[in-house]
Amino acid sequence: MTTVFPPAHYQTYFTAAEFKIRHQRVYDHIGRDAVAVIQGAGPVFGFEIFRQTNEFFYLTGVEVPQAYLLLDGRNRQATLYLPHRDEKHAASEGAELSAEDSALLIELSGVDAVSGIEQLSSDLAGCKIIHTPHAASEGNMACQDTIRHAVKQIAADPWDNPVSRETHFISLLKHRLPEAAIKDLSPLLVEMRLMKSPAEIAAMRRSGQLTALAVNEAMKATRPGVYEYQLGAIAEYVYRVNGSRGASYRPIIASGENIWFLHYYRNTSALKAGEWVLMDVAPDVANYSNDIGRFWPVSGKYNPLQRQLYGFMVRFHQCYLKHLGPGLLPAEVDRRVVAEMEPVVNQMKFATAAQEKGVRAALAKPTGLTHTVGMAVHDNGSYKQEPFKPGLVFALDPQMWIPEEKIYCRVEDTVVITENGVENLTPQCPLELDEVEALMRSGPGILQLFPPVP
Repeated sequence: MTTVFPPAHYQTYFTAAEFKIRHQRVYDHIGRDAVAVIQGAGPVFGFEIFRQTNEFFYLTGVEVPQAYLLLDGRNRQATLYLPHRDEKHAASEGAELSAEDSALLIELSGVDAVSGIEQLSSDLAGCKIIHTPHAASEGNMACQDTIRHAVKQIAADPWDNPVSRETHFISLLKHRLPEAAIKDLSPLLVEMRLMKSPAEIAAMRRSGQLTALAVNEAMKATRPGVYEYQLGAIAEYVYRVNGSRGASYRPIIASGENIWFLHYYRNTSALKAGEWVLMDVAPDVANYSNDIGRFWPVSGKYNPLQRQLYGFMVRFHQCYLKHLGPGLLPAEVDRRVVAEMEPVVNQMKFATAAQEKGVRAALAKPTGLTHTVGMAVHDNGSYKQEPFKPGLVFALDPQMWIPEEKIYCRVEDTVVITENGVENLTPQCPLELDEVEALMRSGPGILQLFPPVP
């Protein structure tokens, strides 16, 4: 297929009409006596490529540092505030959207007006109720859970500053507008982001395609002696050559004992014959992620234990795909899947009591229905208490632990509930064990065609 690259200085995945719909939802939520103001990401301090925060991108699609959005419920008008054009910087690095591009910005983002940053104070004057996100902004490779961990580490350090950029912005609003009540916009944005639009699903479908291709190429290149990070390099190649900005989270590429650590990330071990590999990776496509998990044998053929345990997990996973659909409660899907899988377990013969205990525990407390996926790989919002609805995207990820033998395995895909059932967003990556083995035999991998420099 031919890759179509977006223009260098603005995105084209999402239209102004989509952003306008999101603006209307904010107006409906805040009412006619309030405004919402959202701060975008600050500039990068090195040579990394700027990535807009998920919250600001979700409402504007604008990828410029130091930008602000005002959604005014009093007149239901949206205003975007950007820095003015830096001619010297533009001459050096190329075009970047600025306050002077008002007509283009209105066309791209669905706002009603564009101003310089200096105008924001005047436009906020007199506001009695101001909604702004209180949760930390999600930047490159960030989720709320990773952010919370970092905040906890900073708070425990008496020599660091625990004040976040969001907290500072809120304190400025309170100081400069002391008569205004400051309210949290984050819960609304979480609710809005939970259900994906067709355009969001299209971006995630593209991300899923690249995710699957990356894992497939890693399978083909797997040999004893290959390093975990080399499989990660293959994934990065697939992302970049197909127009993605790169990984959406640090890759999990674990072999041997490293597999036991759920979010292992160092990826420095050499693959050994007789072991297997866990790969969990995904690219960032237009600020949208994906999620996948696959196990395969280093030597190209599952041994009997791997085939039994992983084969069971694949069947468990496929059973979920069979039963998922709109209108069902998640707990009911779990119940149906477990009921269908219990006779399968009863017919299995296990080498050890610990293995049987682990398999039965996977059914007793099924983990198939896990976190939502979207702009963050561990996205926001809970879906477990309501019937499934079309547009819900989450990780389908049944898992199994056998602690006595330090065995962990799982099978993961990102899925979206549709009007008629469920769509797997990573269907190009094989699930069946025989298909995985056949793919590994299908020819030399990238590492074999272009080996590392000795």
